[in-house]
Amino acid sequence: MHMLKRVWMFYYDGFRSMTVGKTLWIIIGIKLFIMFFILKLFFFRPELAKYKTEEEKSKVVIENLTK
Repeated sequence: MHMLKRVWMFYYDGFRSMTVGKTLWIIIGIKLFIMFFILKLFFFRPELAKYKTEEEKSKVVIENLTK
């Protein structure tokens, strides 16, 4: 448990003393949010949702893989 606390304090002190790094981490966070949430909502629609059974879904997947 003592080692875990030392690791936590190491990273905590490092992030606390950052100046430019904080801005870069905020930019990284915003980009990840855009990539995984916004783009998923608008561009990656669930194509297999229109099929009701697992058998129909598997047939469609096999047909698309073997084209």
